[in-house]
Amino acid sequence: MELLQDFFARETPRMTALADRIWSLAELRYAETASARLHMDALAGSGFRITRDVAGIPTAFMAEWGDEGPVIAFLGEYDALSGLNQQSGALVCTPSVDSPGLAGHGCGHHLLGASAHFAAIALQAHLQASGQQARVRYYGCPAEEGGSGKTFMARAGVFDDVDAALTWHPASFTGVFSQSTLANIQAKFIFHGKASPAAHSPHLGRSALDAVELMNVGVNYLREHMPPDARVHYAVTDSGGMSPNVVQARAEVLYLVRAARNHEAAELYERVQNVARGAALMTGCKVETVFDKACSNLLQNTTLNSALHARLLAEGALAVDAGAQSKAADFQATLSADEIDAVSRPLASVLRGKVPAVFEGVAPYDPDANDILFGSTDVADVSWITPTAQAWVACYAFGTPMHSWQMVSQGQSALAHAGMVRAARVLATTAIELVRRPGLIAQAKAELLQRRQGKPYECPIPADVPLPFLRPQDSQANRNR
Repeated sequence: MELLQDFFARETPRMTALADRIWSLAELRYAETASARLHMDALAGSGFRITRDVAGIPTAFMAEWGDEGPVIAFLGEYDALSGLNQQSGALVCTPSVDSPGLAGHGCGHHLLGASAHFAAIALQAHLQASGQQARVRYYGCPAEEGGSGKTFMARAGVFDDVDAALTWHPASFTGVFSQSTLANIQAKFIFHGKASPAAHSPHLGRSALDAVELMNVGVNYLREHMPPDARVHYAVTDSGGMSPNVVQARAEVLYLVRAARNHEAAELYERVQNVARGAALMTGCKVETVFDKACSNLLQNTTLNSALHARLLAEGALAVDAGAQSKAADFQATLSADEIDAVSRPLASVLRGKVPAVFEGVAPYDPDANDILFGSTDVADVSWITPTAQAWVACYAFGTPMHSWQMVSQGQSALAHAGMVRAARVLATTAIELVRRPGLIAQAKAELLQRRQGKPYECPIPADVPLPFLRPQDSQANRNR
């Protein structure tokens, strides 16, 4: 491992600069053109073979090095979130006026992608020095935020020959990502009515906005009769214009339906569709449903999780200087007690009543726990195809919530950089362990078959659903706004 220590020391400035550059770009789903290019150019410069336009997605790619041995994949992301543009390091919410698209890295994907990239070239360096054989892959995965890029890639068979996949996620604590996640389906409901002067002849109009409102009311009544671990969210994306004296002829609402398993999400989605049909019937409108995207529930793999946890422990405590500690404390002071408590409660056995500014240790890993993280990730679809493990690694002040302005503001901090490098070391050394012990891969594959209960992977996105940026109705809708 001495070689790797020198490698990480030498390459850290370059990789942190890459992460910082992508933070500044802050590109949204399926538009991560510059971010993907930065990764591709750097990996090509390291000797990786680049396959572009993977699964027909211009911002998806695969970088590969090596010709023999197990295929070890690192999953990277680089998309941002809309409406989270923020000045770096600001201790109050200070939107940045020069942010392209008014977006920001509120989920740390600039760190995620750069660290997985770092791990891939570290594994390459180890293989070159040791003479061991493996095929190292870095998957550039766009549109995790609201786009399920990996699910579309999975539908295209991109991960079918992978022997094991590793990734991570920036957080305010460190540990194995051991929770299951919710499957989801996202769809747009477009109501078409009839315009009419609201004062002179409203009886001749049919309000698409009324249909949207009735649908939302109906779904809210549906909540009492949903499984307790299911979730439904919506956003009105077109209210029908700015003129209240005109009956709205077109309106739309975007729905995200979540449930513990794929079939439960599909069943709940059908019930939501029925509510939409009812709203259209009540208002004399027509409803058009546009299936946007979906992702599966995450399948945990104890074999890989245990190997990952061992490497997290081997890394030891996260070491940051007094300046980083002080800055983290300043950011933590901007959080509410409830926000900090939401992160603290699951870690009570480690914290022992103390709330640190920086989480320096490793959360315990219980392979028998069956907890649910009430969110979703397209990493889940990879987990159905090949054994997959991921880690949480502290990059932010303890308690920092995901998708917050505080997370964006801390994205270029010393703590963020330290966490990114730590994650890269953990992923790389876990991969080295898998190459050194092929029996672990075989065991992980056997466990995956058991967890699938003999069922093959079925992509939750139907084969006839086009990629979001290829839909003519979406393009037309955008032109009309």
